[in-house]
Amino acid sequence: MKALSRNLLTELIAHSGEATVVAQVSSPDWPVVLCNPAFAGVTRTEAVLEQPFADVLEGLVGRDLAMELSETIRTGQQATVPVEIRSQEFLLVLKPIDAGGKGDARYYAAYLRTGAAGIGDDDIRQALKNAKRKIRDLSRDDPVTGLLNEKAFRSVLDHDWAVASRERATLALVAFTLDDFEQYRAVFGRHAADTCQRRVAQAIRKCLKRASDVAARLVTENGDALVVLSHSSDDAGVQEFALKIAASVRELGMHHPRSRNAKFVTVSYKTIVSEAGAKQSSAKEFLNAVLQ
Repeated sequence: MKALSRNLLTELIAHSGEATVVAQVSSPDWPVVLCNPAFAGVTRTEAVLEQPFADVLEGLVGRDLAMELSETIRTGQQATVPVEIRSQEFLLVLKPIDAGGKGDARYYAAYLRTGAAGIGDDDIRQALKNAKRKIRDLSRDDPVTGLLNEKAFRSVLDHDWAVASRERATLALVAFTLDDFEQYRAVFGRHAADTCQRRVAQAIRKCLKRASDVAARLVTENGDALVVLSHSSDDAGVQEFALKIAASVRELGMHHPRSRNAKFVTVSYKTIVSEAGAKQSSAKEFLNAVLQ
């Protein structure tokens, strides 16, 4: 059977009673290429065509969950999450579409379904349970990198600082910043920049030495910083650890056309190793010292 023409697909989707949009995820910013009146009517949105799909998702589920769904799309998976639109409950279903016949999901369809569309109560309860679990995870995790968020990281640092102060133990912090990252964002856009940060965060996580070591993304006046808290007491060992991470990031080979250091994404870092309470009187001062 011959492939259906675009015009025929457009007509089929347009006359469907199920709210539907289709995005071309193989193109930058994932533009919406099809949207039927049912979707526009449910969401009360206009001019959805050519809008970035991630922005459409953000309008439906909020930025944090949209980040999670964007990662699902990047990995070619299917997802179902509950959403509430003007006091009415729907299930947002995301499905990859194999349009090329080679197994590559170049398009994604998003459907807004109600109980009348064949979704049972058990499906809704399970989707709500999954969503609540995601929300609990998001309360500690940074939605961009998957590392700890700032609130969770400061809580861990305060606790470990108090323990280290009593035991006169040493703590170490390493703050990594992506070189010329604003220029990277300007070239490739927000979503590519988020993916870049996520890959750097994964490289950091793989290099953590101890179960007690933690990493987080912090938003500072000078931009984002990926910070690692370690219980290492060896300054030379901390420097070696930081160099290993810097090398791991470079080896990712992420192209950066406007970098002043290399053709690839690189990181700079600052370290501080100190006996808790000896130089800085609080965990906050200790953290500020490495972020300055």
